[in-house]
Amino acid sequence: MVFLLPYLHKKMKALINKITTTENQVTSLILRITLFIVLWPHGAQLLLGLFGGYGYTGSMGYFTQSGLPYIVGFLVIFLLFFGTIAMLAGFLTRPFAAAFLIMFIGMITTVHMPFGFFMNWFGSQKGEGIEYHLLLIGIVIALMVTGGGKRSVDALISTK
Repeated sequence: MVFLLPYLHKKMKALINKITTTENQVTSLILRITLFIVLWPHGAQLLLGLFGGYGYTGSMGYFTQSGLPYIVGFLVIFLLFFGTIAMLAGFLTRPFAAAFLIMFIGMITTVHMPFGFFMNWFGSQKGEGIEYHLLLIGIVIALMVTGGGKRSVDALISTK
């Protein structure tokens, strides 16, 4: 078994390098900052109760009463708070972007699709449409393709 360790180490190093490899471009930095500015306040509402949110206990109560499994509610809160911080730093950009993609698709299919395309700007609908989520999906797909870019932890990791 010990003879496999160098092989596994080499494979793990190659996988980490593949995940973190990125070009030194400013576009990804702009997308990461935008994603953080838009999503972190939602995470702060859910986890800490900032910006008029209900905090962790209230948010988990809402999620579980809505039929969401406890683990899914926990992952949504974790991703919106800590995942956005990781994305701002450009740390494991592609895996976090993939997690956000899954979350946004889940939000669209479980909650927002019945309300159509448009957001509920004037309170005339019973819920929000999908346009906001589609914009965020575009951002995370772009980050999955490009990686963390300039000034990212990923760039530091992949050069080592």
